[in-house]
Amino acid sequence: MTDRATPADSAPAPRRRRRRRWLRWTLAGLGALVVLLVGGILIYSQVGVMGPEAGPLAEAEANLGLTITDSGAGILLSPTSGATGQGLVFIPGAKVEAEGYIATFADTVVDDGVTVVITRPWLNLAFFDPRPLSTFTDLAPDVAVWAVGGHSLGGVRACQLATDADALVLFASYCANDLSASGIPVLSLSGSEDGLSTPQKIADAKAELPANATFVEIPGASHASFGAYGPQPGDGTPTADPAEVDRVIAEELAGFLPQP
Repeated sequence: MTDRATPADSAPAPRRRRRRRWLRWTLAGLGALVVLLVGGILIYSQVGVMGPEAGPLAEAEANLGLTITDSGAGILLSPTSGATGQGLVFIPGAKVEAEGYIATFADTVVDDGVTVVITRPWLNLAFFDPRPLSTFTDLAPDVAVWAVGGHSLGGVRACQLATDADALVLFASYCANDLSASGIPVLSLSGSEDGLSTPQKIADAKAELPANATFVEIPGASHASFGAYGPQPGDGTPTADPAEVDRVIAEELAGFLPQP
């Protein structure tokens, strides 16, 4: 009994060599494309990263009522005394260092006893951070109820984690996934002078949230007003005092966050 040659084996040798060359070129091209894509993402994520403003950060660090603990996964802000058992996991905006939000939440932590975890997203971009909410809530096991929130792109990621939390807070942000039937309490804080998450964009995305979501537009606040990391390209010009914006944020959170 004779063996039958497969179609590939029966092809002339020059044709087989051309197929092998084509396969090698294709794989090499795909490999080069992956390298360029990964390299481009790495470069983009590290160029133009916005750090904290020195003055507001130093003032927060000097506040004796505020305990700051860097866990690597995030920065834990806890009240030195008077903790309420309420917590907020906060996800920074794209290419903004976690330290850029410490001053923003100092009033919330010290005056209202809320524990805040500011995450450190992988590659400084929340979309590339697949870690679950529990990675950050586990940093403060004594907290009984948790809200999740985020600024700008961080808010988009917070929307994806919202069903694992007790509430959702958007800081100059909006959802890309549909939470309209989730029943989760939502607070949306925005700025009238925001040039990135503009008032129109906030309004256009309302349908993604439950009908009873609370919307608060802070007069004079820009996109960067929700942190303390300096001006941001493409943003509007803020007219509100940064301390006033922080005070409004603290007041709105105090009236919104679920009780234990």
